[in-house]
Amino acid sequence: MIGVLLVDDQDLVRAGLRQILAPRYGFDVVGEADDGAAALAFLGTARPDLVVMDVRMRGMDGIEATRRIVGLDDSPPVLVLTTFGEDEILSGALRAGASGFQLKDAAGEDLVAAARAVAGGQGWLDPAVTGRVLASYRAGAPSREAVARDLALLTAREVEVLRLIGRGDTNAEIADALYIGEGTVKTHIGHLFTKLGLRDRAAAVVFAFDHGLVLPQPGISPWS
Repeated sequence: MIGVLLVDDQDLVRAGLRQILAPRYGFDVVGEADDGAAALAFLGTARPDLVVMDVRMRGMDGIEATRRIVGLDDSPPVLVLTTFGEDEILSGALRAGASGFQLKDAAGEDLVAAARAVAGGQGWLDPAVTGRVLASYRAGAPSREAVARDLALLTAREVEVLRLIGRGDTNAEIADALYIGEGTVKTHIGHLFTKLGLRDRAAAVVFAFDHGLVLPQPGISPWS
């Protein structure tokens, strides 16, 4: 079971999320909070596998709460769930360290997929906003010299692992593709994260796109 902390200031919304993130789909809602401060208080006593976070709440909002959660030791990944798709909210959530961003008007199966991906250490962006994120990063893409300098920090194998992360592969899929063990994949990922100063898998996906290791495919979210 994937233990989930639900953070939303509306009782009805949390009730709906409980119905979707249910045991029959492999989830166990282990806690609920009505604002960011309450979520942090809960995390002072327990560590769920995933935090599903609203943005606009009374008291501490979801962006600030996400920032503080990510700063905790052994912090759980945060999936931001909101009705608002504005660029300011999206960029704020990602800068705060959220591993995923899902709009509330998505189908229930999309939320289940997003929650599983983020809990499993992957990044996730709602396809409705993926294009805007990629356009923003492409507009500020690094120079060829910067690309060469960054990639020179990595071994050839680490570059290949990074490319497959950017493509959306899981650790098991990377291991199969490169004919190596999952433990070796995790070691490569740890090394390249350290060398490049990457915080999580979502940042690695963005880096791979920034540096031309993966090209966007129309209609397909690399975070899915």
